[in-house]
Amino acid sequence: MSASTPNSLEQDPAFVLHRGGKLAVRSTVAVDNADQLSLAYTPGVARVCTAIAEHPELADLYTWRSHTVAVVSDGTAVLGLGDIGPAAALPVMEGKALLFKEFADVDAVPVCLAATDVDDLVETVVRLAPSFGGINLEDISAPRCFEIEDRLRAALDIPVFHDDQHGTAVVVLAALRNAARLTGRSLGDLRAVVAGAGASGLAVSRILLEAGIKDLAVGDSKGLLHSGRDDLNPYKAAVARDSNRAGHTGSVEEALRGADVFIGLSGATISEGALAGMAQDAIVFALSNPTPEVDPAVAARHARVVATGRSDHPNQINNVLAFPGIFRGALDVRAGTVTEGMKLAAADAIAAVVGDDLSADLVVPSPFDARVAPAVAKAVAEQARRDGVARG
Repeated sequence: MSASTPNSLEQDPAFVLHRGGKLAVRSTVAVDNADQLSLAYTPGVARVCTAIAEHPELADLYTWRSHTVAVVSDGTAVLGLGDIGPAAALPVMEGKALLFKEFADVDAVPVCLAATDVDDLVETVVRLAPSFGGINLEDISAPRCFEIEDRLRAALDIPVFHDDQHGTAVVVLAALRNAARLTGRSLGDLRAVVAGAGASGLAVSRILLEAGIKDLAVGDSKGLLHSGRDDLNPYKAAVARDSNRAGHTGSVEEALRGADVFIGLSGATISEGALAGMAQDAIVFALSNPTPEVDPAVAARHARVVATGRSDHPNQINNVLAFPGIFRGALDVRAGTVTEGMKLAAADAIAAVVGDDLSADLVVPSPFDARVAPAVAKAVAEQARRDGVARG
């Protein structure tokens, strides 16, 4: 297809909105005369460069780095589209950057890389990192995404955050805290089953265990993860060691008998019969998008609280509740990393915004609730100081 769009596409409002892209670069200083030019560029800029060379920490004060994040993807696991490559992924990364700016006034630059080898990706991001205050990894397929994030976190002294994992996990935890509160329980009282052991499924499982859920089973396409399986990658095996204390070895649907919580992140289908066998006041988060694991209307027949990943149903588990405020808070205190404590603090802050408005149809706030990002940023910044990773 040429750069000139067919008439049929010009009638589609999505194409109309995206024409020319969703981002632009603008200057923050005026350059209207020779004096301003000499300060913004040569020779004045040399004084700033020299100072930064002598004191590298000054880059956070005298460049855009203190408020700018790279949104990095290789296009291998885009939304519900799969491996579509870096060019086709660019509209999504532009959208992510747009949300950073609109919700938390964080500047973000989409960086789509024509590389899928783990070593190549890590090396490229490390080489780009001096220009940015943080790295948001996006839509990179599992299990590669786990190693890429681990290696970048070890190599860099700026926040590295894979939103498909941790953004989802933070919002799920916030919603589950409130759903438990609504039904008069704590997290430790709940027995949960997670369907899906990809990036988001494993991260959700990890944060729930960290937050205090003691009885949690995780399933993939071959059944529940348990220590007796010899077909697990290292990341699944680690979660298998720390979960499924009841020793379930069957399917996700079998594990749902008597369970309090179902969290779907798999794209699989869950039968109504399986939901009917859950405990009283069940909680169902069917988060696959655009098609949930079970129709929300069907889930509502058997569950007290139902959440989805869709904007046309109540309780949307939307990552935009988390990642803008998390990066805003981390950047505000020049955090060197994003700790587990900072993620838990973000989840608590999101949950707290709901407050006394808590109901079965409101266990997480709206993405357009203006209180969310500031509350998350404040909680994350304070936790970064407590965790000893704040530098400013």
